Amino acid sequence: MENIVVSDTSVLINFLKIDRLDLLDKSSFNFLITDHVRSEISDSFPDQFQRFQVGLQKNILKEISVTESAELELFASLLKKGHLGTGECSAISVAIHRKYTLAIDDHVAIKSALLLAPYIPVLRTQDLMVQMIQEDILNIAGADLILHEWATKHRFKLKIKSFSEVFLNKKDQAMAIF
Repeated sequence: MENIVVSDTSVLINFLKIDRLDLLDKSSFNFLITDHVRSEISDSFPDQFQRFQVGLQKNILKEISVTESAELELFASLLKKGHLGTGECSAISVAIHRKYTLAIDDHVAIKSALLLAPYIPVLRTQDLMVQMIQEDILNIAGADLILHEWATKHRFKLKIKSFSEVFLNKKDQAMAIF
């Protein structure tokens, strides 16, 4: 079975800004983006759009459209509320109706998605990085270099100072069970 992830602009931009779509390519996930996400990238992130197009050409990313009537209805409903962008609305709609994993960082968008479909798997950028460490695509030191680059060059900060914190917390939680 395929591990299909519908990505919002926010998660994708984090990897595009550091020119590391190769990490998404090596992961166990297949990444879909909607044409609305493509439009957001071309309109708001012209510096990353060329990298994005290369990702499409190399089949790292696959572009899809919101086409099903139920998807279109949910998309329109979310958009009408006015607190989410078109990329977020389209990614949420497709992920819910096609039962895919949603990759998104925006707290309001995540809350909206989970209110509509509490069962939907949601991955943030941090979760994807942790998964890549677990899949031996990156080691913690390499992930921490990316974490530092995001924070110092791209104004994207996670609440952790090192990915080792995530693994220490999981180890502590596992030990607490015994």
